[in-house]
Amino acid sequence: MKNIAIFASGSGTNFQAIADAIREEKLSAVIKLLVCDRPGAYSIERAIKQCIPTFVFSAKEYASKEEYEIEILQKLKELEIDYIVLAGYMRLIGPTLLKSYEGRIINIHPSLLPAFPGKDAIGQALNANVKESGVTIHFVDEGMDTGPIIAQQSVPLSEVETIESIQTKIHQIEHQLYPQVLQRLFTTSQEDDR
Repeated sequence: MKNIAIFASGSGTNFQAIADAIREEKLSAVIKLLVCDRPGAYSIERAIKQCIPTFVFSAKEYASKEEYEIEILQKLKELEIDYIVLAGYMRLIGPTLLKSYEGRIINIHPSLLPAFPGKDAIGQALNANVKESGVTIHFVDEGMDTGPIIAQQSVPLSEVETIESIQTKIHQIEHQLYPQVLQRLFTTSQEDDR
């Protein structure tokens, strides 16, 4: 059983999908902490409802990224966190966390990387008029959505898509794929630990 910390910045639909998969015994993990950089984000409410501890911060209250990442790292160590799972966390992970959790930070991104990295990937796909988009799950490195890809799944797009319709399609895939990939990853890593 892996101890995970989920990092989120928004409403937390992927946080919820992971929590549901754990409850349904489809994912062998324990969410020990939600880290959120936006006080007032709905993901915080989701965590509180499930009695999951939260660490909520505002980056502008710190002198540097290193300063708040040191504080986060302390919490992760206290809770013996094995993996950091990013679920709509809108900040680049800095060297402090990257060094301590190398190869153990996973992100989900709403495009078929390397296409459309960074913010508003769905809007980028819509503007580019592509015939398909999708979901990528990847390890995190120092770049913006540049880490090694673990899994991808595509979504066909019609000519009448909107941001909302693409978002709905992407979320349906994310909520299934993320827990499945995490389960595979955690199972493999447990076998490696033996």
